[in-house]
Amino acid sequence: MFGRKKDQSPAPQPMPAHDELTGRSKDPQSAKGVPTPSRKAQEDARKRPLVPNDRAAAKTADREARREQQARMRRALDTGEERFLPIRDKGPQKRYARDYVDARFSLGEFVMFAALGIVVLTVVLPQNSNAAIILFGAFWVMVAFVVIDTWLMGRKLKRQLAAKYGSVDQGVIWYGCMRSLQFRRMRLPKPLVRRGEWPS
Repeated sequence: MFGRKKDQSPAPQPMPAHDELTGRSKDPQSAKGVPTPSRKAQEDARKRPLVPNDRAAAKTADREARREQQARMRRALDTGEERFLPIRDKGPQKRYARDYVDARFSLGEFVMFAALGIVVLTVVLPQNSNAAIILFGAFWVMVAFVVIDTWLMGRKLKRQLAAKYGSVDQGVIWYGCMRSLQFRRMRLPKPLVRRGEWPS
């Protein structure tokens, strides 16, 4: 008469509340007895500064990074490593143009030395002498031959690039012509082929 009714069931235990954002239990004794960190604590733990808080340290790190980048670029100008070359020298067509120009003999290589010689001789020779007139005339004849030689080289280089790559990138022919006017040993990136060693 005083016994517990058969249909009586034990009262359900309250479920621990959950965080709507993280889905984790708010029960302070959940997760193996360790209190669940608050949302602010979790966000603070994930934050990482993009630059050091110390400005002096940040400047030092930036200076070291720039120095390392410049060192890699200098090595690339010596070895031709494509990855670290300046943007103006990157690309397979520019590599081909460099090799093509370096494989040939160009009159433009010596224009700079001829101009320097003219400047020196104008100080020594009288301006109205026959020798000065002949010298200036020979210099301008050389300039004309350089223009013709560079123009012919540019046309042939364009045909070679079109045959190999199907089209010619903008600026590649001008890039090759300007390289042909530089003395071979002063060219950057440095020549990687010998004279007569034409690119395939």
